[in-house]
Amino acid sequence: MAKKKKTPEELSIDPAAQEMLIRAEDLGIGTAFTRAEEMSPCNIGGSGMCCKICGMGPCRLTKDGQTGVCGATIDTIQARNFIRAVAAGAAAHSDHGRDMAFTLKAVANGEAEGYVLRDVAKLRTVAQYYNIPVEGRSPEEIADELADLYIAQFGQQRGIVAPVIRAPKKRQKVWEETGVTPRGVDREVVEALHRTHIGDDQDAEHILQHAIKVALSDGWGGSLIATDISDILFGTPAPILGQANLGVLKDNMVNVVVHGHEPTLSEMIVAASQTPEIIEYAKKAGAEGVQLSGICCTANEILMRQGVPAAGNFLQQELAILTGAVDAMVVDVQCIMQALVGLAENFHTKIITTSPKVKIKGATHIQFDEHKALTIAKEILKTAIDNYSNRGKTHIPDVREDLVPGFSHEYINYMLGGSYRGSFRPLNDAIISGRIRGVAAIVGCNNPRSQHDFLHTYVAKKLLEQDVLLVETGCGAIASAKLGLLLGEAGLDQVGPGLREICETVGIPPVLHMGSCVDNTRILTVLTQVVEEGGLGDDIEQVPAVGLAPEWMSEKALSIGTYCVASGAYVIFGGSSPVGGMPDRVADSVIVSNYLSEGWEKLYGGKLEFIPDPDEMIKATLEHIDKKRAALGLQEYDPSKWGRSGDNRMLTLEEMSLEERRVAMYGAAD
Repeated sequence: MAKKKKTPEELSIDPAAQEMLIRAEDLGIGTAFTRAEEMSPCNIGGSGMCCKICGMGPCRLTKDGQTGVCGATIDTIQARNFIRAVAAGAAAHSDHGRDMAFTLKAVANGEAEGYVLRDVAKLRTVAQYYNIPVEGRSPEEIADELADLYIAQFGQQRGIVAPVIRAPKKRQKVWEETGVTPRGVDREVVEALHRTHIGDDQDAEHILQHAIKVALSDGWGGSLIATDISDILFGTPAPILGQANLGVLKDNMVNVVVHGHEPTLSEMIVAASQTPEIIEYAKKAGAEGVQLSGICCTANEILMRQGVPAAGNFLQQELAILTGAVDAMVVDVQCIMQALVGLAENFHTKIITTSPKVKIKGATHIQFDEHKALTIAKEILKTAIDNYSNRGKTHIPDVREDLVPGFSHEYINYMLGGSYRGSFRPLNDAIISGRIRGVAAIVGCNNPRSQHDFLHTYVAKKLLEQDVLLVETGCGAIASAKLGLLLGEAGLDQVGPGLREICETVGIPPVLHMGSCVDNTRILTVLTQVVEEGGLGDDIEQVPAVGLAPEWMSEKALSIGTYCVASGAYVIFGGSSPVGGMPDRVADSVIVSNYLSEGWEKLYGGKLEFIPDPDEMIKATLEHIDKKRAALGLQEYDPSKWGRSGDNRMLTLEEMSLEERRVAMYGAAD
């Protein structure tokens, strides 16, 4: 019997996505959603039970006691597959950081057209972390030395990756004692590949210890470097009004969608689109101007700094083209579907690749070079404008949502105390008192194996009801934005009473948008500042906080999850486990998954678990938060204490008669 076809409502909870899926079906066009339905995942490879690292295989282990041709056991094979995925994810994020460091160097030396050092205050702050002199020096001199330091972190062979000194002191000691402090970004990635070559490391625990080292070179290395430099060059994010979803596209404008992960390109396209030259060029083509929007992490980068709207998250890249209104989709690196080119052939859309690392057969390639950045950005925009006249009938869903993104850790510090006494003290006190039960970071991708956006938003809403403050990045943040949770007044009727008091008092949304995937380092910085503020332990592992990636799909997610575990966090992934095995057929296949949880928790205080059921995910999150609260000796979470007044004495007074209140406040009359 044929498998029942899912409805658009079953494929996505987003009404704009549903509308475009109906259009795709009417036009007879496939998307990632339909391809996922048609192609069943390989349960052997998906569980990490297939080894193909040499020519004697591939070896598929499906029976108890079975080994590969070389004798490799299931735990060795799963550990090798896991670390290779972590290494690929760390390489992708860290290569992004490397490119940013080279751009900073070029800007410092006046060799990068159109760029400036936009946040000199952050430049000076970051330089001082590494004892780079700032007094009496120009911003360019400081930036040049900082760029050299950051560039060196990638090829460094001995010592430690410099940014790890910004982790809590106790955490640094844990890494030192367990031998996982990364030496250099490239060195750890290369060693991971060497260890997993045929005939090398064959001890699962030993392999997974190096996975920690590789991931740390990403989270406290390449990704942190990328975030620092992006802020210095393009400005540290602060709250700004934006919009999200496919309804941000405009019929009367040249629609250019930027997709990928490199802000060097997208920020310059934003700048070029606002020049009189490009505006006039668009008007001559019959449009009223250029409408920029973003997909995926590029969307988050320009959204949180420039207020440029987000057309959607990962699974909406094809749906944007299905509108028929996109004149050019400009891509750089990561999360770009090869299917875009074939899809675009049904419309007029040009797919423009820009990175020397990424070409797609059939796409237009205009290679980006930061030394001629503004000139190339204008060339890209003119290519899109020239294509405007080829546009046919359009179908743009009238669905969009306002949001307030841009909560950098610097702004969180400011919003809690202003310029006078910016501090994390109010946040710590809110957690200590129980108004905020704990903090959860919901991050990561979309995956067509699950209902688009459902897991992200379901988990978010349920945790908000339990007074859990949320911080979000990446495609997960865009999912919440489309639901309206990223506005100060939005969703507060669905938020627990204690968290609502905090949101209303400070004037923040219950979900804080913190940026793109590399900006998960901002979350680590927030947790470090929480620790340094005091009252919630002296290490990240003691803070009542959990990280979740409900719809993960990329190797980058595994690297992020691993460096968060190494930093002391409990991390929950939704969906299937890449090391889950099939216990009914391979009895020892639980070794690796147990080690990621129990083994890592003993060493680092953090653990990685794969929990497909969202309700179980929520239950595990709350249990962990409450366990950490109890270990700190904090009050047991009790939402009945909040909602009318945060002062218990006032709650008592509200229940008294007028005479009883007078006596309680002033004493009995003589």
